[in-house]
Amino acid sequence: MTTHTVSFQLNGRAVKPQVPARELLIHTLREQLNLTGPHIGCETSHCGACTVDIDGMSVKSCTMLTVQCEGSQMLTIEGLEQGGVLHALQQAFHEEHGLQCGYCTPGMITRAYRLLHENADPTEAEIRYGLAGNLCRCTGYQNIVKAVQSAAKKLAAAKAAPATA
Repeated sequence: MTTHTVSFQLNGRAVKPQVPARELLIHTLREQLNLTGPHIGCETSHCGACTVDIDGMSVKSCTMLTVQCEGSQMLTIEGLEQGGVLHALQQAFHEEHGLQCGYCTPGMITRAYRLLHENADPTEAEIRYGLAGNLCRCTGYQNIVKAVQSAAKKLAAAKAAPATA
């Protein structure tokens, strides 16, 4: 089997996995790069458990070939935490009880991350629409929406705070 070296930035570091031409990104992330945050759910792009952020877009990694990632910038749930400090979304999901079983949570948070970059102050309806491609079977979404709203407020407050020297 012929393999290809694919170079991309993953959570801020350069990686160069060797992959078969038809390997899905979700398998490379989990099996070769040992990132278990993105989950394999439906393998048809319906559930969103495998959502990652690639070049500023939410992508369902179960339907993308790794070779398509050449030269890209990729972020997974593992890359949101910085220096032991949870991202505002991760913290808000914890505080607002935005998860139950947790299976959808990494994809949900990663999608919400991109949503808040697209719209820093979304309404409840905009959050629900923005997360529509990510399914949760446990929560009923109310606390997920609250978590995204809470994170949006925290991020806005952090942005507005004067820088300290």
